[in-house]
Amino acid sequence: MPLHRARRNGGAGFVFVRAGQRFAFVLVDPAHAQIDMHLRDSRDSLYRRLGPMVKELEANKQEVLVAMNAGMYTSDRSPLGLFVQGGKKQKPLNRRTDATGNFYMQPNGVFGVRPDNTAFICTSADFPVLAELRCATQSGPMLVVKGAMNKLFTAGSTNVHIRNGVGIRKDGRLVFAISKEPVNFHDFAAFFIAQGCTDALYLDGFVSKAYMPAEGVRQLDGELGPLISVVKR
Repeated sequence: MPLHRARRNGGAGFVFVRAGQRFAFVLVDPAHAQIDMHLRDSRDSLYRRLGPMVKELEANKQEVLVAMNAGMYTSDRSPLGLFVQGGKKQKPLNRRTDATGNFYMQPNGVFGVRPDNTAFICTSADFPVLAELRCATQSGPMLVVKGAMNKLFTAGSTNVHIRNGVGIRKDGRLVFAISKEPVNFHDFAAFFIAQGCTDALYLDGFVSKAYMPAEGVRQLDGELGPLISVVKR
């Protein structure tokens, strides 16, 4: 999947725009960007949509590079699995494996950022329980594990949806992506592998929304639960 062009975006590293039409993505260096998880606003009300979160961040003079839904949630919009915000664990790791649904497809995994601003993606089984985290979210399934596509995925599958996820490359940079059209798990995982990701985590599908102004993506509506923001440091 060839890259069309690359342009520098301040301290956030390089933002790459791909020539194809199936995916929109932003490449972020976590050393030069602030990555956070969100659920409630400053008045303790659920955000529910990207719009109010983006508006609040911009009102605080922050330049939002990426915003998207951060994973799956329960009927009350609370995270279905591990959720760490501002260094505080809001919900513990969900180790259940005997349930149905995308979250429980194995392996599922965790995306997080450490206090030193390095990021990681790992399977839930490999998650270091005692690790200090600045923020984290659990979702599933893992799309890519140690460079290999999840073996549960089938080429040509008709299970297609708009999907969003995050991947990490060997150099530690992150790929935040959303499909521009309904895609299956196999093709979404193949996209992350083509971008050089060693590990990638599926965040959600069908309800997925993203705000990527550099890509011309401004989906500020929807009905969501936990959210991710990436702002210029």
